[in-house]
Amino acid sequence: MPKPKKGPRLGGSPAHQRLILRNLATALFEHGRITTTEAKARTLRPYAEKLITKAKKAHLGENPLHQRREVLRAITDKGVVHHLFTEIAPTYAERPGGYTRITKIGPRHGDNAPMAVIELVNEAYSPKPSTAKKKAEPAAPVEVSKADEDAPAEVEATNEAGDTEVLSTEVTEVETAEAESTAEATEDPAETEEEAPEATDEAADESETDEKA
Repeated sequence: MPKPKKGPRLGGSPAHQRLILRNLATALFEHGRITTTEAKARTLRPYAEKLITKAKKAHLGENPLHQRREVLRAITDKGVVHHLFTEIAPTYAERPGGYTRITKIGPRHGDNAPMAVIELVNEAYSPKPSTAKKKAEPAAPVEVSKADEDAPAEVEATNEAGDTEVLSTEVTEVETAEAESTAEATEDPAETEEEAPEATDEAADESETDEKA
């Protein structure tokens, strides 16, 4: 007997295994769920899902005649094949895979063989949101108003005592000095005129005292 490629073979020969999988797939498509051993359920799962994929391709219009003939090579019951193409395949049109479900039900009484139920998934397919991290979008430029530009920026500094002080980075002292100089230059001319006659009177008094002496 040739060595099987993956795991132990069901039955005694490759032909026997093909007949077992054909009968299990026919019963699965006909009844929707079957109870069998866990080993047979695991071997049947990819076999049945490949047949469902071919029926789904035919439903979507990908060479339907060829796909039906390929399925008829595995399942000889035309009634089950018709049920597969007309009722089962349309329900999986949007599902990308995972058409069957295996549920363990414990050991079998007698030989203690692990048993399982394999069934067709009937729930509606709802795709999950992708969990991939989105690329960080560039931050929007911050608009600065004219008032913020004119306002002096403030910086916190610590003095010797450890207290924080807020310092202005703009040269405010120079601005205040310029403002004072302009204010002095624009004083009223009347005040300067009043100071001028007083100075002349004092000079005349000094000259008279010098003549008397």
